[in-house]
Amino acid sequence: MYLTGLGDESGASIDVQIRATKELGWRDLEARSVEVPGFPAGNIHDIPDEAFDILVEKVNAAGVRVSGFASAIGNWGKRIDEPGESSLAEARRAIPRMQRLGTTMVRIMSFAVRDGEDQMEEERFRRLREITKLFLDAGIRPVHENCMNYGGMGWQFTLKMLENVPGLKLVFDTGNPVFIADRSGPKPWSRQDPWVFYTHVREHIVHVHVKDAVWSAAKQAEEYRFPGEGDGQVRRILKDLLWTGYDGGIAIEPHMAVVFHDESVKSSPEAQYRNYVDYGRRVMRMIEEVKG
Repeated sequence: MYLTGLGDESGASIDVQIRATKELGWRDLEARSVEVPGFPAGNIHDIPDEAFDILVEKVNAAGVRVSGFASAIGNWGKRIDEPGESSLAEARRAIPRMQRLGTTMVRIMSFAVRDGEDQMEEERFRRLREITKLFLDAGIRPVHENCMNYGGMGWQFTLKMLENVPGLKLVFDTGNPVFIADRSGPKPWSRQDPWVFYTHVREHIVHVHVKDAVWSAAKQAEEYRFPGEGDGQVRRILKDLLWTGYDGGIAIEPHMAVVFHDESVKSSPEAQYRNYVDYGRRVMRMIEEVKG
């Protein structure tokens, strides 16, 4: 088992992300949005080749391993009723970069949820099979996250997806079920239960994102918390993972000082950095406690 984090939550610059990783005493970094000198921030599979060359030099010099790409492939910003070439292009760009870094895991999603009952399942599964095969043929493990996508609508949808996409595994996010509707039943949909979701998909999990939140009925929105202070059942899930022999990665994704998909949630760079490091230390303490 190893600890890591989505580095852009500590800061945009790859230098800041490396510094946060090393301050926490970790070796691994999960890369999503990165910024290097002279170039704007972008997903690691989208930045120019020249920017990627600089990134490779920096992480190698620091002795940091990019253990995963948190890609934008099939994410909540991509509709299943639109052409899927952009996600295939992202996959094809990611593969040689991952091979160069020795990165063996990539986070993908299952496209945005549609209004109404028709989720175009067969087209989703077809695209996911194609994307999954591209990565598996390259020696890379694709993992699906239970986010704002088809597979995140409930554990039943995740299992159906896995049945139809051989070779696909899961990254389980502890906080996402807190604010995502359970679409497995009739309206009005309730919010999902993280523990119930987790126990139904546990055997397929190879990576974990630690996030915690509460649902505000007044705001009709989620509010993020430190691990163990929300409704994500983080402690219970981590204890079950560790006591049942889990040996994958555990990555922090605080969302408290910055939210990747919400530009309105931003803090000062220093506050963002300190929040990330504090969050990581709290997760480390929690892991030591549950081990005991």
